[in-house]
Amino acid sequence: MKMRQIILLTLLILANMSFSQTVNTDISETIIALEKRALEKWNQGDPSGYLDLSAEDATYFDPSLERRLNGLDSLKKYYEPIKGQINVSKYEMLNPKVTAVNNMAVLTFTLHSYKAYNISKWSCTEVYRLEPNGQWKIVHTHWSSFMKQ
Repeated sequence: MKMRQIILLTLLILANMSFSQTVNTDISETIIALEKRALEKWNQGDPSGYLDLSAEDATYFDPSLERRLNGLDSLKKYYEPIKGQINVSKYEMLNPKVTAVNNMAVLTFTLHSYKAYNISKWSCTEVYRLEPNGQWKIVHTHWSSFMKQ
């Protein structure tokens, strides 16, 4: 009987480990796909991809801001003058990494944005939260520019 319990416990642990890895892989793929869709809109001057992804209580930092933005309404006001002003011909999302725990996921990546012969290089951290309706929403964004040519 003892041996059966050990085997059963071992199988349960292995099954749980396998499930966790699958879930994390799925979460990573989902989060990266959401971010890429938002970036593709952004690169055409359309911030709606990020606005649609952002939670009502989202916070936001970028190098052009003196202070953190608080809430989706502040982010909408900040993005309004940007509409139609951005035109990125190509981008590369380098080394995306998602770390997920329970209903939270952190995405970090380096972004290279190309406009004609110029490249902008950015570091980005996005914190996503899984909402009760099953949608992932951004609750915090931090962009930093590390080199512009």
